[in-house]
Amino acid sequence: MVRIRKKNNGENKLRLYGFNNLTKTLSFNIYDVCYAETPEDRTAYIEYIDEEYNSERLTGILEHVADIIGANILNIAKQDYHPQGASVTVLISEEKLSDHPQEPVAEEPVDHENGGDVVMHLDKSHLTVHTYPESHPENGISTFRVDIDVSTCGKISPLKALNFLLDSFESDIVNLDYRVRGFTRRLDGSKIFTDHKLNSIQNFINFETLTRYHSVDLNVYQDNIFHTKMILREFDLNNYLFGVEEAELNTYKKRKIVKRVKKEMNEIFYGRNIPNIPILY
Repeated sequence: MVRIRKKNNGENKLRLYGFNNLTKTLSFNIYDVCYAETPEDRTAYIEYIDEEYNSERLTGILEHVADIIGANILNIAKQDYHPQGASVTVLISEEKLSDHPQEPVAEEPVDHENGGDVVMHLDKSHLTVHTYPESHPENGISTFRVDIDVSTCGKISPLKALNFLLDSFESDIVNLDYRVRGFTRRLDGSKIFTDHKLNSIQNFINFETLTRYHSVDLNVYQDNIFHTKMILREFDLNNYLFGVEEAELNTYKKRKIVKRVKKEMNEIFYGRNIPNIPILY
């Protein structure tokens, strides 16, 4: 039996029968877009991404997420694989368990050849990261996608790690989903389908971050489903070039690259293909 008493400020907290087993899941799709014209440049870009977000870096990110949300790491398994990608699995508990080691103890190979995966488990909860570097075979566009899920039960809130995760990746486009699943019970047996008030994921994003993005919400309040998508407001071509500088390009070449990069970003943001429009001199 769990009895939750009033806070010092007098605010009533939920009085529950048993364990708070509401599942709160925060999901990201984060995209980095790049223009790398030659096959050599595209290969170099993927190698750069692979090194920048290898299993050591991803493990460090997830370890910090566990610390932010108040979870305890039980063990870690990690693997970098050829030709690219990484995989990490971390077991976590909400409270320290004396019967389990607190240091990373396991390392297992993963049978993937592309992309990267990270999985972290809480008792009845988990965190996962998957990486997907890829490139267009003809027009020079390369993208790096990171999928992140922070799914927790009990008092742990995944929203606490929101800003840290946004800051951990170079994000041109971000799709965010937050959902509360299941129910827990009050002492009288009645069901509770959410234990906190929320009207937008944007309420939990730092103001400085929000001002850098154009953000759109799509929420289904009655089902505790919240969606926010974000795309950078400012566009600096040099931030999207790999293997070449803007000063080395003529006007027509710059216009063509800008069109391709912005088309890629808008297709990802809006979730649909956009017809090609010819570039004029």
